[in-house]
Amino acid sequence: MLLAPFEWLYRKLGPRYPKAFVTLELQAGFLVTAGTVLLLSSYYDGTLEDFALLLAISLFLTGVSIAVGMYRILPRLAVISEWIGGRRDEDFTERAWSSAIGLPLALVRDEMLIPLVGVVMPCTAAAVAIFDISWLGFFPLLAAGMVAIGYGAILHHLTLEIGLRPVLIDMNRAVKPELAREAVALPLRWRLLAVLPMINVITGLTVAALSGGDSLGIAVLAAIGVATTVSLELTLLLTRSVMQPIRDLQRATDEVRHGNLDAAVPVTTGDEIGELAASFNDLVGGLRERERIRQAFGTYLDEEVAEHILSDGFREGGEQVEVSILFTDVKDFTSFAEGAEADEVVRCLNVLFEVVVPIIAAEGGHVDKFEGDGLMAVFGAPQTFPDHADRALRAAMEIDRRVNGLGEGGPFEVGIGINTGPVVAGSIGGAGRLNFSVIGDTVNVAARVETETRRTGDDVLLTAATRGALRGDYDLKRRGERDLRGLERPIELFTLSAEPADLPDPVGAMRAVYARVRGNRGED
Repeated sequence: MLLAPFEWLYRKLGPRYPKAFVTLELQAGFLVTAGTVLLLSSYYDGTLEDFALLLAISLFLTGVSIAVGMYRILPRLAVISEWIGGRRDEDFTERAWSSAIGLPLALVRDEMLIPLVGVVMPCTAAAVAIFDISWLGFFPLLAAGMVAIGYGAILHHLTLEIGLRPVLIDMNRAVKPELAREAVALPLRWRLLAVLPMINVITGLTVAALSGGDSLGIAVLAAIGVATTVSLELTLLLTRSVMQPIRDLQRATDEVRHGNLDAAVPVTTGDEIGELAASFNDLVGGLRERERIRQAFGTYLDEEVAEHILSDGFREGGEQVEVSILFTDVKDFTSFAEGAEADEVVRCLNVLFEVVVPIIAAEGGHVDKFEGDGLMAVFGAPQTFPDHADRALRAAMEIDRRVNGLGEGGPFEVGIGINTGPVVAGSIGGAGRLNFSVIGDTVNVAARVETETRRTGDDVLLTAATRGALRGDYDLKRRGERDLRGLERPIELFTLSAEPADLPDPVGAMRAVYARVRGNRGED
């Protein structure tokens, strides 16, 4: 409810709000001055005219002090007003935010000297002259005036924080989160240590005046003595009670910011701070679960697809994009599987895929699915590349070199087929189970092209569509038009120009690795 009037004024006044609010808020200085003079009337004997004169002098000097303060603070308010008025580029927004969040401390820190020199000291001298008291009376009056300055400073600081909150909430929508850690403001610890003793001093002076105290000096000393002895211990204990859980929260927040999702805050109180600590622990637990899901996505899905699905820009609906599809499949896999144990088959396939998958990822592609002893890879979705055909062909050449040529893929030789064309990319599935995939005739043709490698004897085949989409120069050999199973029209195919004789014997490599696997089992 306390914020509602300020929010209403902010909406009504817009760019005029900062100046109007600060001007209105500073008028509280007149109330503090009048209250201080009224309080002094209980300690000194004087006529009504004497107190009226002192009050007039004090209010006049207070007005001058407020005017000077406004003149000095206007540049800070101008930056904030310009931002509210629509100047919201990044650099200016940061300047306006820093100015707004630092305004309470700046007003208290930079303007404290003005009321001390311009109001308290001359008014104290005036009171000594008006009431015709000893010059020694100057010092308790000065001390009382400084207490009034402290009270006014605290009042201004807290009121400014409340009044600027609507502006800062508006600004925070455009300010980088890390900027908050660079804010110049009075720490909460020092606010507590300043406010609580000041309350006791002011209360002591007021109670002494109301109870008929006749010595301002004794009242000031007694109030300060109580504030610094009896209440100091309670103030320190309260400050520690509030600050220790907050420090725990700060520590845990920093750990989470640096990647430690095992951080936790001890819940040591049952109040609002304890509830905040428990909520933080729940939040971090949710982040841990999200990270576990992200890691599982990265294991069971391609990492790029996992990041795309978890991103804000992911849309479950399909979109048509042009991609290049790469299929690989192990040649004569059935014969190998019939002569090997199940764990050998899985182990050898994993060896193969540990070579193939990183090659695909290095070219910006992602594995759409594993199909037994083969896989389907997509280049150009979800991340688009203008040279997706080149990336697919380079991946195929590297797979051919390392698996078929060097035998790094285990006891296997693979056929590779590539096709380029439009597909529909999106989330496919139902009943709560979805898979990000691509569908269309382009995919079917790529699968048929890979199967055709058995008939042509080539390790890599690509369609004329892929060849036409290539941006680089490659040494390719035409294989002519081929009738592929399930397709109504013949497809023109191309292969790499390198002759099989130019590469190490893939069959020999396959047999050597296979013999090694069998030998590990102690078989002939």
